[in-house]
Amino acid sequence: MTEFKLSHDKAVSICALLAGLPAVIVALWLLWEEKLGSLERWVLSFLVLSCWLFFAAVVRQRVMRPLQTMANLLLALREGDYSFRARGARSEEPLGDVLVEINTLSAVLQRQQRDAIDAAALLRTVLEEIDVAIFAFDQDRSLRLVNRAGQKLLAQRPENILGRLADAIGLADCLEGEPNRLLGPMVFPHAQGQWGLRRTQFREGGRPHQLVVIADLSQPLRKEELKAWQRLVRVLGHELNNSLAPIKSIASSLSTLLRREPRPADFECDLRFGLEIIASRADGLTRFLQAYAALARLPPPMFAPADISKVVQRVIVLEARLQVVSLGGPPISVRCDAAQIEQTLINLTKNAVDAVLEQRALGRSDADVRVRWRQTEGQVEICIDDDGPGVAQTANLFVPFFTTKPDGSGIGLVLSRQIAENHGGSLELNNRDHESGCTAILRLPLTDHLK
Repeated sequence: MTEFKLSHDKAVSICALLAGLPAVIVALWLLWEEKLGSLERWVLSFLVLSCWLFFAAVVRQRVMRPLQTMANLLLALREGDYSFRARGARSEEPLGDVLVEINTLSAVLQRQQRDAIDAAALLRTVLEEIDVAIFAFDQDRSLRLVNRAGQKLLAQRPENILGRLADAIGLADCLEGEPNRLLGPMVFPHAQGQWGLRRTQFREGGRPHQLVVIADLSQPLRKEELKAWQRLVRVLGHELNNSLAPIKSIASSLSTLLRREPRPADFECDLRFGLEIIASRADGLTRFLQAYAALARLPPPMFAPADISKVVQRVIVLEARLQVVSLGGPPISVRCDAAQIEQTLINLTKNAVDAVLEQRALGRSDADVRVRWRQTEGQVEICIDDDGPGVAQTANLFVPFFTTKPDGSGIGLVLSRQIAENHGGSLELNNRDHESGCTAILRLPLTDHLK
């Protein structure tokens, strides 16, 4: 048996009629009990019934009209039209409070809609103006969004590629593999170069999507390559001029000396001294070129498990000029190229010992070098502290061939930092805050970053 339910408007109408029904019955009973004429009774009865029905209808209208107004306002909100407002909304009464809140909600949503439209327009403008290709694919690998750079990369109009599968437009490989990588010399219809890929996931409408960004790295790489060549030419030119200028001057002097007749008594001494200077400058130039060749030929690391304590111990026993103090650290094993890491620590330890020996020569006998290591989040830090004078020009520490030592090549710190970065780590040299000296910090990841 189905349950019978009255609609809200019918229930309001029935309640309004029932509210006045007792009074109407009493009024009609009194009319018909009075000694009135038949016509008068019917006229008065009609007036009573008419007033009863009229005011019941008024009550129904007063209840139903605000509800219909609110329904229309909420329907407009649902459809995304936030321009409608309820008239006569006053906060002094319960119904007015509801209408005021709906009007306020409409205003807020209208403002948010306007801001969203402005943000979307700005986003579309940015997407169209940037020179990297952007593609968005849904969970079915269908293309849902492409900017102007992406259209140019594929040499296709948007209506010809939107909605098509990644396989059909030649981007299937971009949805597989590592999310951040080089694509290599991929050839697109009207573009060729070295391409970099970044892929990330986002959700739209509760469904997963993939955003693919493809950037042409050829031009930035060419600019960086040009800058590198310019720096190299400046360094080589400076060093060659420093070596060749005195060689040329001394060779010219010796040539003049050989043409003199009669030759002076100390001719052989001058000739021997000049040739020694030429040989010395040539040796210096050879060492410089060999140092540069070592920097250019650094092999990739061969990763294997290595105990940090054993690596540090092998390094400090090699320093014969000064006993390096090992402060120790927790037992840690990392995957690294132990030979390269040892070479880096040897360079850092040698620099620290050089600085401390300078201080000891000035009378500071307590100056020392200490090595310690510790584990931080996801990496190990090997620290070498010295009590030397500190570093005067920290900005030039890792500039190739920059050195403050008379016999230095300016290549040790550059090689050390390159080794650290090849391991996915870093190298820092900082002056100590409250004491004289310097701290070298070599950071290495606890896992093989090349996996």
